Amino acid sequence: MTGTEPPPRPRLEASMDADEFSRWYWLKTELADFARANGLSATGGKEHLAGRIMALLDGRPQPAAPPAKRASRQLANPLSADTLIPAGQRCSQILRAWFEGQLGSGFHFDAHMRDFIASADGTSTLADALAHWSSTRNAPAPEVGAQFELNRFTRDWFAANADGTREDMIAAWKRHRSLPKDLRP
Repeated sequence: MTGTEPPPRPRLEASMDADEFSRWYWLKTELADFARANGLSATGGKEHLAGRIMALLDGRPQPAAPPAKRASRQLANPLSADTLIPAGQRCSQILRAWFEGQLGSGFHFDAHMRDFIASADGTSTLADALAHWSSTRNAPAPEVGAQFELNRFTRDWFAANADGTREDMIAAWKRHRSLPKDLRP
């Protein structure tokens, strides 16, 4: 290896330390397979899987499992502006169709609307959601969460490469994720 080549990505093994583990990008399937092979729960998101693996590699007790999401009643037709949005409501096709009927085909569940629906506690109405949509049209997009690294990379890459193709972006992403985090641009 010359001084310009990145180090090769190590294999995910129980002998690895947590610091080395955290330097690299791991696919969720890799994390789940490793968790199963080492007697850990393979459920949950990447963040939770990585947290369990890091605890194992560090010899720490396993973190508490996140609370299970309970199914809740979802909205059904007929909907009106006075309809209350229940806690746990998802951004469903029924909601999408209602919003498109009110706002036109330009409506989409952007980050602002997803957050609004997700934070509903049963006191907000669909009229409140319409007002929220209107008030956030010129608001900057919120920061993309760490668990959505590919989404963040994609947005940033196309911002810097407006004429780039999806294939170019995917090739750049593969190069990016092959590097340890401390050597990425």
